[in-house]
Amino acid sequence: MKKNAPINCADYIIAPGAKLDLHKQATLGEPRYDSSANYRKQLTDSTDNLKTLQELLYADNRYSLLIIFQAMDAAGKDGAIRHVMSGINPQGCRVHSFKHPSATELDHDFLWRSHCALPERGQIGIFNRSYYEEVLIVKVQPQLLEAQNLPCKNVNSKGFWRDRYRSIVDSEAHLVRNGTRIIKFFLHISKEEQCRRFLDRIDTADKQWKFSPADVEQRQHWDAYMSAYAECLSNTSTVLAPWYVIPADDKKNARLMISAIINETLAGLDLAYPETSAERRAELMEIREQLLKGEL
Repeated sequence: MKKNAPINCADYIIAPGAKLDLHKQATLGEPRYDSSANYRKQLTDSTDNLKTLQELLYADNRYSLLIIFQAMDAAGKDGAIRHVMSGINPQGCRVHSFKHPSATELDHDFLWRSHCALPERGQIGIFNRSYYEEVLIVKVQPQLLEAQNLPCKNVNSKGFWRDRYRSIVDSEAHLVRNGTRIIKFFLHISKEEQCRRFLDRIDTADKQWKFSPADVEQRQHWDAYMSAYAECLSNTSTVLAPWYVIPADDKKNARLMISAIINETLAGLDLAYPETSAERRAELMEIREQLLKGEL
């Protein structure tokens, strides 16, 4: 792969039903930049283009865009959101970080709280973690299901998780049919790189706040999480709402890939500024003339 070569977004899509082994999936790709300056230029060009597309998305007002980020701790979700979306109008974008569900949220189905946060037409919504936690951390730690007070008794059966995947796929298909485009990113970091980033957080004073002992506890279940992610991606990547697996050991590379995929998705919509009618143009010309004459 040549540095600065166009990014083929399709290379990172998980085909529906594909059998994945994330232990064999690359976490590091060849650099798409040859210097820090070159990386900054590419990212700036990409964010400038995204800014233009966001304005068009808002003016068109027929579509919304939902971007979902899932990853193990320290994979770079926050940094990717901060850098890739740095050029857009904050009034047209909202980021939601889903933590442990509240008592009210637990009294609803597992998709309810995220549906309340979906972007409206013309807007970009970003989920930093999402309803996919319900087939990831909840699958690895099934005791979390106890708080959901579900009527289903056999929550550890394959049928239970199959039904949850189906609920997600059906929900996303409904959203797409109604104008919400969905991009799902799994930032794939190696266990060795996660260790390096944890050590950096511990050793750097102004990064220590980012580190939590709970991160290490989750790390103990690495293989279980890789298995849960692999099954999740295989069962919920669709033509309408694909999963992209982004090699995340190189944060800069990952950001360039993510930015390219978002730009390509928006550019693929039939976005256009609303046409002005003859009556509206006449009205505007009349107002213009009045402004020039000082009548308004």
